[in-house]
Amino acid sequence: MPISRRAFSSLLAASALLPAAALAAPRRRLPPRSRMKPLIKPPRLQPGDTVGLIAPGGYATEKTIAKARRNIEALGLKVREGASLREVNGNYGGSVPQRIADLHAMFGDPEIKMIWPVRGGSGCISLLAHLDFKLIRANPKILLGYSDITALHLAIHKHAGLVTFHGPVASSTLTEYAIEHMMAVLGDPQPSYTIPMALENSRRALEQPQFALRTVHGGVATGPLMGGNLSLVAALAGTPYAADFRNCILFLEEVNEAPYRIDRWMTQLDLSVGFSKAAAVMVGVCEDCGPEHEEISLTLDQTLDIHLQPLSIPAVTGYSIGHIRDQFTIPVGIRATLDTERQTVTLLEPAVS
Repeated sequence: MPISRRAFSSLLAASALLPAAALAAPRRRLPPRSRMKPLIKPPRLQPGDTVGLIAPGGYATEKTIAKARRNIEALGLKVREGASLREVNGNYGGSVPQRIADLHAMFGDPEIKMIWPVRGGSGCISLLAHLDFKLIRANPKILLGYSDITALHLAIHKHAGLVTFHGPVASSTLTEYAIEHMMAVLGDPQPSYTIPMALENSRRALEQPQFALRTVHGGVATGPLMGGNLSLVAALAGTPYAADFRNCILFLEEVNEAPYRIDRWMTQLDLSVGFSKAAAVMVGVCEDCGPEHEEISLTLDQTLDIHLQPLSIPAVTGYSIGHIRDQFTIPVGIRATLDTERQTVTLLEPAVS
C-alpha cells in the first residue's frame, strides 16, 4: 500500500530525532595505537650462535657474501646461508617468493638466532604483503640491518610486535665503534645503556660538513625509537605498514640523494603524521646528499631546517646512524632518551631477553 504524504512526513520527523551514528553507514574501526601487539624481545645473541645470511632486497655478489661471512665468523658466530642467497632477478636477490621463503625459513629454523641481510639495496617493500607475522611473532629472533631493511623493521614492528634492529648489514665494514655498540645492544641486556656519538665522525666533519653534529633545537626527549631510511619511511606513509612516530624519537637517515628529494620525503612525512607530534627528531649522517646537477639548490642543512626549525621539540642532525661505517645499532620500538647537550642516546630498557 503506498505510503501517504502525511505518514512520510512523520517518518522524516522521527528520523531527525535519531542520533547521526544510527543513520551513518557502518565503518571499519582501526585499532588505536594502544591496542597494538605488546612488544616482544628476541633472545640475546651469544657466542657460537648461528646467523642466517639472506638477501631480502638487492642481489649479493660472491665478494659481498665472502665479506659477510668473514664479519660473522670474526664475531665468533656461525653462518647459515639462505637457499636463495645467490639468486639474481634484475637487481633483486631473487624473486619475491624466493626472498620470502628464505626469510620465513630463517624465522622458522630453531637453530637460527639472528637474521642478518647481506645488504640493503632495493626490494624489501615488495615482501611486506607476503610476510607471515604469526610465524615471526611465534619465533622471535634478531633481525639486523639498515637502508632498505627499514621496510621490514617497520612492518614487523607494527604487525608482529617484535623488536628489530636498525644497524649494520652483514657486509658492512665494521669499525670498533660499530661492533662495540652492536654487540652491547644485541648480546648484553642492561637496564639502561648510553650511546655516545662516534668521535671518528666528528673528525671527518672537518672535511665533510654532513658529518658534523648539529643541534637545531636543544633539549631532552624520551620515547620509543622509530624510523629508518628516509625514502622507505616516506614510501610507507599511508600504507598498512606506515611508521606511527607520534610521541616517538623519530630517527631518519639517507645517502646519495639531492636536497629536493630530501625535501619531498620530509614534506610527505610531515603531511602524513606531522613532525610536531614526535617527541624528537634525530637525523643521521646523510652522506653525499648535496646538490647534484642543479644550477641553483638549497644545501642539505637548509633543506632539513625547513622542516626542523619550526618545531618546538629537540631536533638534531649528523648523529651516528646511516650509510656510514661508524654507526650505532638502534632497537626499533625500545624506549630511549635523546639528550642534545650530552649528544647521547640512552636506551631505557634491554632490547633483548
